[in-house]
Amino acid sequence: MNLGQLRRDFESAGLERTALENDPIRQFERWFIEARNSGIEDVNAMGLGTASANGMPSVRTVLLKSFDEQGFSFFTNYGSRKAQELSANPRASLLLPWLALNRQVVIEGSVEKLPRDQSQAYFSSRPRASQLGAWASRQSSVLDSRETLEERLQALEKHYRDEEVPLPDFWGGYLVKPRRLEFWQGRPSRVHDRFEYSLEDGQWHIRRLQP
Repeated sequence: MNLGQLRRDFESAGLERTALENDPIRQFERWFIEARNSGIEDVNAMGLGTASANGMPSVRTVLLKSFDEQGFSFFTNYGSRKAQELSANPRASLLLPWLALNRQVVIEGSVEKLPRDQSQAYFSSRPRASQLGAWASRQSSVLDSRETLEERLQALEKHYRDEEVPLPDFWGGYLVKPRRLEFWQGRPSRVHDRFEYSLEDGQWHIRRLQP
């Protein structure tokens, strides 16, 4: 297999500074709505990059669950590898790849835990099976077999059969507070359009970057 021959040209309209919102959150909202309306599946799926205290990076896919002027939120097990790395190094990078539109957005910033009431509100909105799954999984820990996990889940189903599933104390949300966002629009011949928003002294500055 010759991977060097796997390529396609990005036939899409360009991106100009005059078309951008001055506020990156409003610009993100515009692109997110366009991506959702285009029919892209898992439109809120994003790569989450973290790093350990000694600088070893890791990345995985999580789901964006809300965004506003404060930042971008997701939820996870606080015992997971990502959570341990965020505890040691509370910074992260997010990547939302909307490749069907020849677009991607990169977000970088500091990370903090969401208040408990916000985690409770989101947990309560999840399907019951997902609530039980959060209790069953000791995320990122070694598992001896699939059967062990399924037995734990069955035991939890019996335990909470006649009551609401409570929010685990080891599960909740994080907020990525952006300091840099990049909006990337693919163009023919790899001469792409890239615009960077960077937060400096409380103000957002916009710059075009080389492709």
